[in-house]
Parts: sequence; C-alpha cells; structure tokens
Amino acid sequence: MPQAKVLQSKYLLIGSTRAGSGKSATVLGLGIHLLARGIEIAYGKPLGTFTSRNLPDSAQSLEADVEFINQVLMLPETHLRPTLLNLDKNTLKNRLLGEDTTDYTALLRQYRQENCGDLVLIEAPANTAEGAVFGLSLQEMSDCLDAPILLVMRFGALLVVDHVLVAKERLGDRLLGVVINDVPLAQIDTGIEILAPYLESQGIPVLAMMPENRILRSVSVAEVIEQLDASVHYRPEHISLNDLMIEELMIGAMDVNSAQTFFRKSHSKAVITGSNRFDIQLAALETSTNCLILTGPPMVKPEILQRAAELDVPVLSVSHDTLTTVKIIEGCLGQVRLHEGIKVNCISDMMAKHFKFDRLLQLLDLKPDRKPV
Repeated sequence: MPQAKVLQSKYLLIGSTRAGSGKSATVLGLGIHLLARGIEIAYGKPLGTFTSRNLPDSAQSLEADVEFINQVLMLPETHLRPTLLNLDKNTLKNRLLGEDTTDYTALLRQYRQENCGDLVLIEAPANTAEGAVFGLSLQEMSDCLDAPILLVMRFGALLVVDHVLVAKERLGDRLLGVVINDVPLAQIDTGIEILAPYLESQGIPVLAMMPENRILRSVSVAEVIEQLDASVHYRPEHISLNDLMIEELMIGAMDVNSAQTFFRKSHSKAVITGSNRFDIQLAALETSTNCLILTGPPMVKPEILQRAAELDVPVLSVSHDTLTTVKIIEGCLGQVRLHEGIKVNCISDMMAKHFKFDRLLQLLDLKPDRKPV
C-alpha cells in the first residue's frame, strides 16, 4: 500500500509597518481561537526584541511575549520555534563590525524542515525594514518561509489607507490581508462602511476592524512597579497588582482645590505627586485612583498610609524625577503589553466578535478538524 502523504505545515507571518500595532495580541487571539477550531498551532518569533529577566541571555532564550503566549496557548515544546537572535545594541554592533557573519536566512529556512502542526504563526519584526541587516526583514522572512503576510495596522485616521496601499505595493501577492486596530469608537462606522470596502476593492481583504479598548491600552500596577523600580509603601494584600490596571496618568502639582476638581475627571488613574504634597495625596485618594506614586524623598505620612489602606490604593515611591517618571509610565500606556492576565480574556472576546476566522481559513486553505467550541 502507498504511504500516506505527510502534510507540510503552513506558515502565516503577522507583520506591521510600525511598532506597537498589536502583533503579539493578534497572534495570541489567533492562537486561542484557531486551537478551539481544531487547528494545530505552532508559534515562533525569529527576531526577538526583549529577553525575559528570568531567562538566560542567549539567542535561543525566549523573550517575554513569546514566553507568555506559549504559556497561554500551552503549546508542546516541538511547536515553539526558536528565536534566532535578540535585537539589541550589541547584536547590531557585532553585525556591522563583521563579527557576526551568521546566515540567519539559512537558520530560518530550517523552520520548514520539521512538521509542527497545521499552521505556524510567525511574529515578524516591528516594521517592514527592521531585521534587514540580518536577512530577517518582513519581506525576507516571507520569501524564505513561503509565507503569506497578515498585516496589523493601527487606525490613527483614515489616512491609514495610504500605508496599507504602499504595503500592498511592496508586498504584492504575499499580503494575505489586514487587521485595522485601535479604531476610535466614534469612527468605527466610518471604518466599516468606507475604509474596509475601499481596501477590499483594491484586492486587500480586511479580516478585522478592531475598536479601541481601554483595557488593552492600560498597564498594571505590577508592571509600573517593575518599570519604575519603585519602592512599595502599601500594597493591598487581597488585590492582585497584576489585575489592578491604570488607564490614565495625572500629575498633582496644583493647589488642593484645583486638584480635587482635576482628579474627579479621570477614573482608574495613577497620580504622580511630590512626597511632601500631603494635601494632594489625600485629594487623589478621595477620587478613583488606582495607584499613588510619590517622587522626591521617600517619606509617607502615617495618615496617608492609613487612608490608602482603607481605600485599597497602592502607594509607591520612586527615585526618578517627575518628568522621567511620566515618560516611563506613558511608554507603558502606549503599548499593548500582554503580560497582564486580565488582557487575555479581553483579546479573546474582541477577536471572537470582530475577526473573520472563517475567511482566514479559506484564504489559507485550511480546514479545521472540528467545529468551534
């Protein structure tokens, strides 16, 4: 009898034209729902950009998002493709000096030598150019793996259409479709009724038009503590700092009467103020504040700690000045960080509601083994 033909894994590149577009979140959502549909998934990120602090610093180590996605999807070890290198100043310097002559394209080609499921989701670099010096740009990965590209874009404005059209011109038939992320609620109808039909008329499938979501753009108090290397003066014992989210940032540098009015305009916020501004600290605690961050000498009045304990508000102090502290937190708020568990359900729910999975499977010519659960 003739031997059964072993089906080769198919590959899908998830790319973008700029950092912070939501590639990792898209990968996570795809993995959750495709697994539920009976599609055997593998995952890899050939060009890493951030190594987990809990892992050894090597080309094979998992970066933080890779580690988290793997944990959520519970992929077998054989279905996690290795990161070929972590992009940082040292690796780039070594490449430019000729000290690193590794053929990374050849290493990437080895991905295809092993069958690892029905579909391998490959997270591409931050934009279409990143990784080119290593032979690992978006286009080079696509050619090497013979993989179509799902492009993830942030909406910004209707002018996003120009970026999509230029990407189509560069990527050609490799462009499988686009996901438009972070569409303001006031413009979601415009996106659905005007932008999506136009892109479809240009031969660009729109697989999702994702509305903005405050939870996804927020950051946990735990992440803020880590990024600021903050000292914790009070931590509510019965509240997970991984689930306590900050959606906005406010600076308390005004008189107390103005502060009370100012603070009431915002919810789920972090307030940054001087450690000597006890009046501002109390005003912040009396409104919807999820974290109080003190700059200056690390001192906290007992009545502040008592009131924070009554209201379950974490109190931190940092060694940075106010401007630096603001910049660090704003950087956190500007990225969709996956590591806060509360975001996993949010991503899954949004993808279930807005992503066209049936169309994706049709474009990839993949048939699930079972119906969605």
